[in-house]
Amino acid sequence: MSKLEVLQNPKQRKLLFSAGLSWMFDAMEVGMMSFIVAALAKEWLLSPSEVGLVTSSTSIGMAVGAALAGTLADKYGRKAVLMWTLLIFSVASGFSALATGYVFLCLIRFVAGIGLGGELPVASTLVSESVPAKERGRAVVLLESFWAAGWIISALISYFVIPQYGWRVAFLIGALPALYALYLRRAIEDPPNFNKKSELKKVSFREKFKSVWSVEHRKTTLMLWILWFTVVFSYYGMFLWLPSVMTAKGYELVKSFQYVLIMTLAQLPGYFTAAYFIEKFGRKFVLVVYLVMTAVSALWFGNAGSEVSLILAGMSLSFFNLGAWGGMYAYTPELYPLKARSTGVGLSASVGRVGGVIAPLLVGLLVQKGVPFSTIFTLFFVTVLIGAMAVLVLGKETKGTELAD
Repeated sequence: MSKLEVLQNPKQRKLLFSAGLSWMFDAMEVGMMSFIVAALAKEWLLSPSEVGLVTSSTSIGMAVGAALAGTLADKYGRKAVLMWTLLIFSVASGFSALATGYVFLCLIRFVAGIGLGGELPVASTLVSESVPAKERGRAVVLLESFWAAGWIISALISYFVIPQYGWRVAFLIGALPALYALYLRRAIEDPPNFNKKSELKKVSFREKFKSVWSVEHRKTTLMLWILWFTVVFSYYGMFLWLPSVMTAKGYELVKSFQYVLIMTLAQLPGYFTAAYFIEKFGRKFVLVVYLVMTAVSALWFGNAGSEVSLILAGMSLSFFNLGAWGGMYAYTPELYPLKARSTGVGLSASVGRVGGVIAPLLVGLLVQKGVPFSTIFTLFFVTVLIGAMAVLVLGKETKGTELAD
């Protein structure tokens, strides 16, 4: 039985695949940026702090997009917002190919980030609300597995395209998902419960925000904001810098892309094991175990001395970190009622994106000051453990529970 066959309803399988492709395109765009900045650093002679600012400009846009899209999806529907966010980041990616200077690239990456950040929480909420409780966690983790596929495609494009044809062609390839947005208009529908609850569209953002921080949800929201901040901070701090770390350790650009591609392949089994364990042992188990192992892997990667050790540590980091991402996306929508669900997910993702803004900038500054990578990755080790502790202490188990209307 294939992984997609966990969903018995053909309509639900189509939804998972359709939303998954939009997720894959999102990952492809984010992934290519990590390879492009490594090439830009050489071509434009960028300092580490300038490289950090380019990647952080995308993350700033993602923080804005996540908050806006979550609120708009509660008002206008998941389908419409998913389609528009996909269109925004695709068009912005195409315009990124026209960049002739550093400032313009940062600005257009901010716009691309709005679409990228908005698409992810809306897609996960849409899938979460559209499948039964017994399959919901696994379905959302499998949705997240499309992220790995997108990163693998980005690594392949970067390995075969950038060295030969340049980074502008890579950005143009990133514009192709705009065509897919037209297909989404007919391929997916809003969840039945959302269509029935027309009064939700009249609830103001202030009321939704108050609901998210009400006595009933306060502890949950605190836990989720800590979780999202620590996971996104560590992910963007580590993964957007992987090609640059490899070149700093003495590997040539093409070789670095090849190694990162090998590490990226480990993301898929990370997702699939998390998809299995999340319905067998629960959300908290997957998040705590995978986050702790992510922390250990970060420490290993930062202190790896040999080529083999570096690749194995990178594979372990990819395996556990992306499995934890899958668990986080499955867990978050289950903790809020329908009237504030997309807003709650969007705000959590937005807080996470703040971490995604800070981390690349911080790593760039630390690298520029000559701080060793072993120390930098020790910082990520501590950060990820804080996220795991927040889930362990403040989180509640949602395995098998129905979504609250």
